[in-house]
Amino acid sequence: MSDVFMLSRTQMSRMVPYFPTPHGVKRVDDRRVISGILYVIKNGLRWKDAPAVYGPHKTRYNRFVRWSRAGIFNVIFRELAKSADPRQGLMIDATYLKAHRTAASLLKKGRFPGALAARKVV
Repeated sequence: MSDVFMLSRTQMSRMVPYFPTPHGVKRVDDRRVISGILYVIKNGLRWKDAPAVYGPHKTRYNRFVRWSRAGIFNVIFRELAKSADPRQGLMIDATYLKAHRTAASLLKKGRFPGALAARKVV
């Protein structure tokens, strides 16, 4: 499989200090699961559509949800960004980001009252 993405051992060694300590049962291979999470997010897939090489889709999903809620990914990204070479940069073009077809109706339904008020002021 040439389309399989795996983090290198060097990349993993930079992230491991920020992983939570396991309690009880040993975790599934972190490198495989984190690579699978990144693959799913990068390609915009459903969890179960990723290649089987990344392990069970439920494991990837559960790890993503637990670590996201606990703020672990935020810590990892913040620490990796601190240690980056300041001469290099990463630009994200918002035109690439996709929104669900119902996203436009959230303002009309009052789900974001602050944004709706800001639109009326302008």
